[in-house]
Amino acid sequence: MNDAPIGIYDSGLGGLTVWREVRRALPGESLVYLGDGKNCPYGSRPREEVARLAREAVGTLVDAGCKLVVVACNTATAAAIDSLREEFAPLPIVGMEPAVKPACLATRSGVVGVLATERSLDGDLFRRTAARYGSGIEVVTAPGRGFVELVESDREDTPEAERTVRSAVAEMLDRGADQIVLGCTHYPFLIPVLERVVAGRDVSIVDPSPAVARRVVQLLDEGGFRAAPGRKPSYVFCTFANEAYRRRLELKAFGTE
Repeated sequence: MNDAPIGIYDSGLGGLTVWREVRRALPGESLVYLGDGKNCPYGSRPREEVARLAREAVGTLVDAGCKLVVVACNTATAAAIDSLREEFAPLPIVGMEPAVKPACLATRSGVVGVLATERSLDGDLFRRTAARYGSGIEVVTAPGRGFVELVESDREDTPEAERTVRSAVAEMLDRGADQIVLGCTHYPFLIPVLERVVAGRDVSIVDPSPAVARRVVQLLDEGGFRAAPGRKPSYVFCTFANEAYRRRLELKAFGTE
């Protein structure tokens, strides 16, 4: 047994979509969520800068005593996951895998759409995954320009959000995509808008967050790291921004329950 918390890190609010899935899967575990906030968004920043920010964030969670860390940021995963695992070994570190595999296996039309940040789409991780599982499948990519900003400013349910989402997915829908992969943890906050945009088209939206939570469960069980039964969990929220942002993280985490 290990009562230390699980750390979850993102550039901002987006990783709360993963936080919710981990909390749902492991209701007895304490969680420390670090939403950078100060440097968000990461999507168009240079790879080296993102890697530096990720090292600082994971180091902060290590200093907080976390027994496992989830890098709940696709951009940070693409830029730094290998170096983070090397630097902080033997700490288990879970990254965000592009959910291209399940989408390619599930597609009926043979066309899969992927929404992600520019940095994630340019990363080796995405390229390797798409090449491995996308054989014979047309993979249509689009950067979710403005998506992170909409979520960070609580404008997910606005006409502007619908226009932004509709523009981003237009080409993939025109080309017959029946699976749309969400390649950034901010994007699931826009699922209600996406569902309205694709209504009547028989399109599935693929959110990788539940799979990440399952991987966390697997690693805890393999290592014997679960918290003691009956222990009341704690939920801590921290940021590199200000107290107002930290409070927003907390409110957003519990806001839709």
